[in-house]
Amino acid sequence: MEEIKKKPDDFVHIGNILGDVLNKFSADSDLELTRVFTIWNNIVGEAIANNSRPAGFKGKILLVYVSSPVWIQELQYYKRDIIIKINNALGKELVCDIKFRIGAV
Repeated sequence: MEEIKKKPDDFVHIGNILGDVLNKFSADSDLELTRVFTIWNNIVGEAIANNSRPAGFKGKILLVYVSSPVWIQELQYYKRDIIIKINNALGKELVCDIKFRIGAV
């Protein structure tokens, strides 16, 4: 059996591959976050929207910045409803949990 040898020109630097893969995942995450941003105010209502904002994703966990610890506690009560409304609005299960953190709103 003849062994196939690769020429040096056939090899691709791993940095090139990883960069392309990471850019694809980052772009997908950014697109999904943009979609959540556009529906956030309608989903949560004016009072909550004035004191919170979606900040990012880690897998299917949505990070939401809130203005104070009181809002963290308040939004814990509405978390399940918010998740259901987001997923229904987007037509897929994008969010399985929400983590609330104090941050710039």
